[in-house]
Amino acid sequence: MMNFISEFSVPLIVSAILLFGFVCRCEVFDLFLDGAKDGIKTAFDIIPALVALMTAVGVFSASGALDLLTTTLSPITERFAFPSELIPLALLRPISGSGSLAIFQDILARFGPDSFIGRCASVMEGSTETTFYTIAVYYGAIGIKKTRHTVFASLAADLTGFVMSVLCVRVLMGGLPPAGLKHF
Repeated sequence: MMNFISEFSVPLIVSAILLFGFVCRCEVFDLFLDGAKDGIKTAFDIIPALVALMTAVGVFSASGALDLLTTTLSPITERFAFPSELIPLALLRPISGSGSLAIFQDILARFGPDSFIGRCASVMEGSTETTFYTIAVYYGAIGIKKTRHTVFASLAADLTGFVMSVLCVRVLMGGLPPAGLKHF
């Protein structure tokens, strides 16, 4: 039964839309074209914000600032049993999905997906958001320039996701803190 639903859900939805348009005597194709035009206009409206964001991420990574920040934060995060290997992922995840995915893949290649670090990175990647990208896209699409409390609230949610990822992997999958560390 589930296989039937998954195979035919899209054709059924399209058929339902066409049937609804026929019953309501709507020009479905004309409405579709209007929506496509709006979508292209929205894409052109958000391109400047995306280019600026991608440029900033490239400069941040290439300048060595990411490595410097990681080195600076390592003593603090390790004191709280947050592995320093995950700092670059935590720093880049709110900014860039593709940048954080590259770091995530590097973590999996170095430590393995079944290691404590690999599991934490996997949970982080799935439970946090590319905050600045999302804000740029959605707010840019509707023309909002002042984000008010959105950035702070979103970054607080990301920080919670990072900390809880490590804690949940530790509790649910039996990861132990490094030797000599008494936290957690």
